Amino acid sequence: MGSLDCLTTVIGTTYFGAKELNPLIAGIVYANISMFIILKLSISVVVGLIFILAQKTLTQTKDKETKSHKVAFRILQIAFFSLAIFLATVVINNMLTLVHFFRKLSLLDHLVGKYFKADKP
Repeated sequence: MGSLDCLTTVIGTTYFGAKELNPLIAGIVYANISMFIILKLSISVVVGLIFILAQKTLTQTKDKETKSHKVAFRILQIAFFSLAIFLATVVINNMLTLVHFFRKLSLLDHLVGKYFKADKP
């Protein structure tokens, strides 16, 4: 999902004038798109690795029946689910923004074609 967010953000900001809403990385999008892509994909990989390592650590503990283990495992599940919902929302928002721009382009092409038809010989 992080890579889809990156892809839709790059397409939207580069070709359609969309805005990056995250104030922490918005300046990077417009200053250096390559750095933005590297940063965005790196963040996605690091967050994924953190979840993998946390789950691996919890599954390797000896006493899985303690209350603290169950609470920690539940918190990890909730955090993972929450992040997935958040990223899905971001990607859906980006896709809807792109659809909006495509529709505006399509309408513009239609109007230009209607009013500025080239005369056929």
